[in-house]
Amino acid sequence: MTPRILPSTVFLGVAPIVLVIAVWQGLVSFGFAPAVLLPPPGFVFGRLLQQLVTWTFQQEIVATLIRLFAGFAIAVVLGVSIGIAAAASPAINAVVRPIVRVLAPLPKVALYPALLLLLGFGHGSKITLVAADALFPILLSTYYGASTVEQKLIWSAMAAGTPRYQILFKVVLPAAMPSILTGCRIGLVISCIVVFLAEMITSTDGLGHALVTAARTFQAVDMFVPLITISLLGLILNALLGAVRSYLLRGFPEA
Repeated sequence: MTPRILPSTVFLGVAPIVLVIAVWQGLVSFGFAPAVLLPPPGFVFGRLLQQLVTWTFQQEIVATLIRLFAGFAIAVVLGVSIGIAAAASPAINAVVRPIVRVLAPLPKVALYPALLLLLGFGHGSKITLVAADALFPILLSTYYGASTVEQKLIWSAMAAGTPRYQILFKVVLPAAMPSILTGCRIGLVISCIVVFLAEMITSTDGLGHALVTAARTFQAVDMFVPLITISLLGLILNALLGAVRSYLLRGFPEA
């Protein structure tokens, strides 16, 4: 059954991208947008291939990935830990819930000027901003998954003599894993967006900085290359996380 589903899944994933590129080409070909401002996709992808083999552009990618992975990793560790702790302890839940209600709707980019003053213009401020933005979807998904674990599973483990601290790792965490991984996928997408935005605002390297530099010199083709690159990185990272999710949830019916 899987081989029949796979081609249709691939088609549904590729078709919207092809449609966007076709519309892009149509806008340029029929003169709806000047090529100076909206270069043809062939020029952009050709320039992308040229840039990918240059050491300078590879350094920009590496700088972005370092900030993205560091911030995302911090968000995963904190989000999963706090989410499970809040689900397991009413006292912790009473402390965490009002903080989440206040901070979750807050646009974290509004805190970026303060982070720049505290942590400087290097990696620290950008990593912290990524972690702060990706934290809440992971935390909320973890809390939801852990709090909805069937109580009879916990009672069965306790009746079997499982120590209380082991119930967390042997029962609660595995049962909440689908929800946790869903939050991680959302957090990963947010991380890609936020790290790019932070580099656009203030940075001396990274894909966001490359876009701003190209825009200031009116290099339209070079301006689109970082956008395509961060989009491709997002697709690749999301696919890798999806593969990890399928592996970890191979025993779950919905997987």
